[in-house]
Amino acid sequence: MSETSEPPPPTSAAPASASPEAPVRPVPPGTAGEVPPRRAPASPAPGPAAPEPAAASSAGNAVAARRARRIGGLALMLLLLSLAALASVLIGARALTPATVWLALTSTAGAEADIIVNEIRLPRTALGLLAGISLGLGGALMQGHTRNPLGDPSILGVTFGAALAVVLGILFLDITTLYTQAWFAFAGAAVASVAVYAIGSVPGRGPTPITLALAGTAVSWMCYSLVSGLVLLDESTMESFRFWRVGSLVGRDPSILAPMAPVVAVGTVLALANARALNALALGEDTARALGFQVGRARVTGLLAITLLTGVTVAACGPIAFVGLIVPHLARGIVGADYRWLLPYSALMGAVLLLAADVLGRFLAPPGELQVGVVLALLGAPFFVHIVRRRRLLSL
Repeated sequence: MSETSEPPPPTSAAPASASPEAPVRPVPPGTAGEVPPRRAPASPAPGPAAPEPAAASSAGNAVAARRARRIGGLALMLLLLSLAALASVLIGARALTPATVWLALTSTAGAEADIIVNEIRLPRTALGLLAGISLGLGGALMQGHTRNPLGDPSILGVTFGAALAVVLGILFLDITTLYTQAWFAFAGAAVASVAVYAIGSVPGRGPTPITLALAGTAVSWMCYSLVSGLVLLDESTMESFRFWRVGSLVGRDPSILAPMAPVVAVGTVLALANARALNALALGEDTARALGFQVGRARVTGLLAITLLTGVTVAACGPIAFVGLIVPHLARGIVGADYRWLLPYSALMGAVLLLAADVLGRFLAPPGELQVGVVLALLGAPFFVHIVRRRRLLSL
């Protein structure tokens, strides 16, 4: 063999082929011609299990479906509100056809139907719309801030504060026009709300749901006792006050709509801006602070909205009960306790309920009619009993 020839390759110690039944012996590492066996890579430490794609998709579909139902409910509420407003314009002591109403809205002939529609029924419908929105929002805010399922805006002392201001204006200043009485009522409602906030404030923490309810009850009964004493001392004052104290949409000065509309708009904006804070406060004040909300500012915003909405409504229409109590529970049964949806539903449902009760009152005592405050009391008393007996609605 020549020197340039290459040496033969080393033969493997293992046989080229082995029988399937014969066990294969491992060759110890370091043997000539053998490659040490490689270690399998270590498996990573188990972490949190990733959510199943099917479960995440199912949850997303459920949220989308719930949102779609809520939007559809808002559309239905708008439709019902349109029907209630249309019925308020069409139905009255004198029945008018839709063609006659349309002609009265589009022409200025000065006929009797034109006067009925444009000077009586349209202002009455607009007043009911604004009052219903205000009372519905005010009731939802009051129940949320006081954590009281039987709460309504009158807990803040707004109603009797307004009544006391009207009685004082009639007795000492001889205020007889409803327009002037409305401004006195709004001022009295604002003063009563400030008094309730000041009395119910805990040093260093501000007002709490319990102190607000107690302070509001105390201020309300004090104003009520003063009102009762003053009207009993002067018969003429009682005669003037008697018409205002029955909540009604009839006979109100249409000029009150111009100052009422912007006040309701500001109160509505404040109420809707208070929705996220109310959701946090429902978990407790400490949790709300941990989430970054300023509890004091949230309380002030809510109470200011309640004062504006309820005060201007009591000033324009007189005290109207049960709307602020009934409507939030009806809305809560549809959309749950999320105030981002509860407040818009309460506003629309309040307007629908008030207009429907006003239309119903035109049928109950022909040829006259029952005031909307009386009709709502007849409807609200059974519902009040239903709320008390049904424990599920008592949890906020």
